[in-house]
Amino acid sequence: MAAAETERLCLTDLPGELLELILCCDVLGAADIGRVACTCRRLRDACQPRGKVWRERFRLRWPSLLKYYSHKDSVSWLEEYKARHNAGLEAQRIVASFSKRFFSEHVPCDGFSDIETLGCPSHFFEDELMCILNMEGRKGLTWKYYAKKILYFLRQQNILKNLKEYLQRPADQQSFLEGAVLIDQYCNPLSDICLKSVQAQVDEITDKVRKVVRTKNPRHPSVASKAGEVLIPEVELQRQVLDAMNCVLYEQLKYKGNELDYYNSLNSYIHQVLIRRTGIPISLSVLYLTIARQLGVKLEPVNFPSHFLLRWCQGKEGSTDIFDYTYIDAFGKGKRLTVKECEYLIGHHVTEEFYGVVTSKEVLQRMVGNLLNLGKRESTDQSYQLLRDSLDLYLAMYPDNVQHLMLQARLYFHLGIWPEKVLDILQHIQALDPSQHGAVGYLVQHTLEHIERRKEEVGPEVKHRSDEKHKEVCFSIGLIMKHKRYGYNCVIYGWDPACMMGHEWIRNMNVHSLPHGPHQPFYNVLVEDGSCRYAAQENLEHNSEPREIPHPDIGRYFSEFTGTHYLANTELEIRYPEDLQLTCATVQKIYSSGKE
Repeated sequence: MAAAETERLCLTDLPGELLELILCCDVLGAADIGRVACTCRRLRDACQPRGKVWRERFRLRWPSLLKYYSHKDSVSWLEEYKARHNAGLEAQRIVASFSKRFFSEHVPCDGFSDIETLGCPSHFFEDELMCILNMEGRKGLTWKYYAKKILYFLRQQNILKNLKEYLQRPADQQSFLEGAVLIDQYCNPLSDICLKSVQAQVDEITDKVRKVVRTKNPRHPSVASKAGEVLIPEVELQRQVLDAMNCVLYEQLKYKGNELDYYNSLNSYIHQVLIRRTGIPISLSVLYLTIARQLGVKLEPVNFPSHFLLRWCQGKEGSTDIFDYTYIDAFGKGKRLTVKECEYLIGHHVTEEFYGVVTSKEVLQRMVGNLLNLGKRESTDQSYQLLRDSLDLYLAMYPDNVQHLMLQARLYFHLGIWPEKVLDILQHIQALDPSQHGAVGYLVQHTLEHIERRKEEVGPEVKHRSDEKHKEVCFSIGLIMKHKRYGYNCVIYGWDPACMMGHEWIRNMNVHSLPHGPHQPFYNVLVEDGSCRYAAQENLEHNSEPREIPHPDIGRYFSEFTGTHYLANTELEIRYPEDLQLTCATVQKIYSSGKE
């Protein structure tokens, strides 16, 4: 009898918790859950839109998105699933349209207008772009290329908005660490950088300092977990904190100023300072100042020429006498300096104004200024990305700075991108400073000529090796080559039947010394170091060990690496796993029907 009853048990006879556990199994897809919910009222109730089953389905498919939800919220997980699914389809459509629209030109500044009008949450769209970027294998290179450009733009727009909100706050609500993180995020928008994570790492260092203080003085006020909320008034107690900071930062954790590679942009990014434990004076000062304040010691930033410093008051708080302060060199392992020693540090005398405290905005201005100077020094990066990013940041803080507006206009003009935006910038400059009329007029004239030429362009020329004029061309697009003289690895993305460069370039590159001179095929190649070069046929040979070329523009020209060569762009298709093939129409049918 018991055996007969057991045989008659079905899925709907199981307890609710066990039923949920089965339906949350990761081998089931969204379509499976939809079909189960159509069978009867019992199973439909188990698959309620706000229930555990659809939440688990959402989590399994997009685990990184759960951080946007609170456990206290009443969420229709089915609706969220549908919205994320639609956002994915829209993201794919937009990425595909980018590859068609912008292959032969730079993405214009208004090229992202269709993204800005999307009806879905921005983090849904960004998550789909990340899914594209994280696709395994050597396919989808074109989609990855444009997904990266779109994600770069979206995140920078959001960070710029956050920066402007930060700058509008009262000065006492502007954390130096938060400002440094915003700069870091804007210059590295594809990296996983957030204030919470950076603050957690700083808190960890602060706790180490607190332990050292406790061993020296168990009754020290900084030992309390919330010591940073109240400043320590006694100078001697402050000194104990600073001594402990120097011990932890420079002796235990081995932080140091990067003297050997001072002009590396990584020294300016606070998350890299924490990872590499090295930096330049201003980035190390922001870290040092933040830790000190969390332990109840008020240090202030000093915009000292050539070497950023912090100052520590030894006299009456708020004193204007520069000799009432000791100056701290975070780059020099926390060394404390007198006024005279500060001058020895830079090798010349400076006036009292350079010993004064500066605001958080002025600290950010100097940080961005350092990046601007590094951007001007970079000659290998043909996109000048660091210079462009740092100019954006500077003009977000000082939108009417004529010097930097002119630099931005000239940069875009030099790169041949965004001519319409160049005209807008020049018009703004002319309104701010009519004395710039000559320089503005010159750029306006040539920018208008560029716009007219662009209208006449008919697109890239299609070349066929079978044509008589190309009979000397020996190598095909997509082949992995090696340069005979310089040894670099590269991939061919274009060719000319003979050298098409001017006489000056031919002379400077000593092309005439080649056996065939300029009268031989020349190839456009993407080089493994990130550069683009123009190489003579006789200088190239097949690479016997072909491998992928890590060039940022590889996806613009190629869709896939086969293991031996690259395939030129074709229409790509990314297919979702089975669980995303549940259409919105099916879902609507499931939950609008009254049938069991």
